Parts: sequence; structure tokens; C-alpha cells
Amino acid sequence: MICNQCPRKCNVDRSKTIGRCSVQEKIKIARADLHFWEEPCISGKNGSGAVFFSGCNLGCVFCQNYEISHKCIGREIDDNELIRIFEALINKGANNLNLVNPTHYAKQISEVLKRWKSPVPIIYNSSGYESVETLKLLDGLVDIYLPDFKYISSEKAKKYSRAEDYPEVAMLALAEMKKQVGEDVFVDGLMKKGMIIRHLVLPSNTNASIKALEYLAKNYRNTYISVMAQYTPYGDLEEFAEINRPLTKREYNKIVDYVISLGLEKIYIQDLTSSSEQFIPEFSENFKY
Repeated sequence: MICNQCPRKCNVDRSKTIGRCSVQEKIKIARADLHFWEEPCISGKNGSGAVFFSGCNLGCVFCQNYEISHKCIGREIDDNELIRIFEALINKGANNLNLVNPTHYAKQISEVLKRWKSPVPIIYNSSGYESVETLKLLDGLVDIYLPDFKYISSEKAKKYSRAEDYPEVAMLALAEMKKQVGEDVFVDGLMKKGMIIRHLVLPSNTNASIKALEYLAKNYRNTYISVMAQYTPYGDLEEFAEINRPLTKREYNKIVDYVISLGLEKIYIQDLTSSSEQFIPEFSENFKY
């Protein structure tokens, strides 16, 4: 498979080698289990059926899932095993199937979802660094989009994710996602269809967060926005001293106060206790489901 399915457009044959995502064509995952740490309308009481995909097309220096995004821990599976994993999670009572970091497998996943119809909502949980052309393959297959909007500054995007084009790429991706799912649908407090846009507040970067949230307030006022405080220093951050520490209460409160001042009502906020390595899942090539 000559792969150009993400904005990196590596143009490599992933059946033989790897692209920027650091994995080959065959789906590789590192965890599949009920997950209780998403937004309340996603996790609910029963948990979200989270499947964590190995590799990453973005590769942020601060990634809290560093073990899978950079080190690519996990094991390769075929389409039938992926379906068995989905069914096992549903049998455990999962409210939905939460595909975490699926971007570099979007085409493969779309083929699976075309032949296997899920009885629970499918969530596409991504960095927001998506190709619109690839997202169109998922139209009608994904019920809930859960994208990040990490940066509105090209400088920040280049520094922390080596993706200078992230802002404009993510803007186009968000628009396509919203177009596909339309208005939010809830049943008994659980989201069944719709979109939640996440923004992770980075330490020493509150002004950048304010600008990003201004964009979201202007363009997605009627879409839920999750303002995340869970940043946890992880990986090798020696070159990035400004983010090699936890977020402070003062920094996060500054952002929350600003969001409220914008008149946004559809927002999720977090407690700073969410910033802890205890909330980082365990990943393994020998995961059980």
C-alpha cells in the first residue's frame, strides 16, 4: 500500500517499510479495554471500549501515550481479530467503541467498518491532524468524532509536533468531521452522535491556548469543547524545559475563566488531579481483552 492517507503524505509502501507513523500496513494495537477517563458522556458508568493503536502520524514530544506513539509497543492483528476485540468490548458492556489514535489506519478501519456493523457508536479519537480526503472514507461509518485542536500557532506546532501545517490542516479536518456528524445526539446522558473538540492546555503556553480557544468559540460555539488539564510531563523533554513540568492551577484557571468569558456553555473542564501518570494506561504487546 503506497500510503498518503495522512497529511504527512510519506508516499511509501507500508507493506515493505514504515512512514512517519513508524508502523507498517498491518494494524497494530497495544491495549483494548473499558476506559473510564473520557468525558462523562463518553465513559458513562460502563466505560468506553477503548482500542489503542500503535504508532502515530503526529508524534508530539510531550505525548502521554509515548510508549505507543513513539516506541510503537503493541502487536499486529488482522481484521478478524479486530472485530473479535470490538465484540469482546461490547460484551463487557462498553457504551461505545473508542478508536484511539487511528489516523494512520483509517483506510484499513474503514474497510472493517463497511463489513461489520457495530451495535454501539463508533468514536474516532484523534490528534486532529487528518486528511479531509481520508476522513471522507469514514463518512457514515463514524458516529462520534473526538479530535484535538492542539495549536493555532504554526510555530508551536512545528516546535512540539514537527508539523508546521497543523493549524490549517486541523481546521479543515474539524469542518469535515462536523459536516459528517451534524448535530449532537444524546440518549440518557450518553453521546450517540456528534463531536467533542479537545484542547490540552500546555504549561507556559496559556496565551497560545487563548488564541486556539478564540478560534473554536468563533467557529464551533454549538459544539462541545473539552478544556483539558491532564498534561503530564512524559518522554524526553530535556530540550523543552518550559513544558517539562505539570500545569499549574493558576495557568488552568486563567484558561477556564477566559472560556467562560467567551460565553461558551458547552464545555468540559477537568480537575488538576487528572494530571498524573496513574491515568496513563498500561500498554503491552501481550494485552488481553
